[in-house]
Amino acid sequence: MDVGLVSCTKSKREQAATPADLYMESAFFRKAREYVEADHDSWYILSAKHHLLDPDGPPIEPYDKTLSGAPVGKKREWSRTIYDQLQQQGLLADGNRLVFHAGRDYYDELLPLLDDAPVDTETPTDGLQFGETLAWYNDRI
Repeated sequence: MDVGLVSCTKSKREQAATPADLYMESAFFRKAREYVEADHDSWYILSAKHHLLDPDGPPIEPYDKTLSGAPVGKKREWSRTIYDQLQQQGLLADGNRLVFHAGRDYYDELLPLLDDAPVDTETPTDGLQFGETLAWYNDRI
């Protein structure tokens, strides 16, 4: 099973919304969402504040928190929580592939934790600039 993991974005709606709709103000999020909904079996949102979010989960309020520029210790703590949530959701099952649609801040500390899990991981837009990332999605949608 392919599971898309899409990072939260700075741009958000101004009022509470389901996780899938809260971040729709962002061009990146719109493109990544469209891609994962078409190409992956399921998807989740990686939130700096709320951790692993079901896109169809209960509404959440807008917030201003990011992992960009956060200390490594904070990213490691966040990553351990995400790992635990992935495990609780049964997403670390043998044969699953976790595909990160996110910046490195959202997976650099998580990938080493996944080394011993029976899942494959992929970071298809790693190293691409913002415009290149949007073009990557445009080419595949």
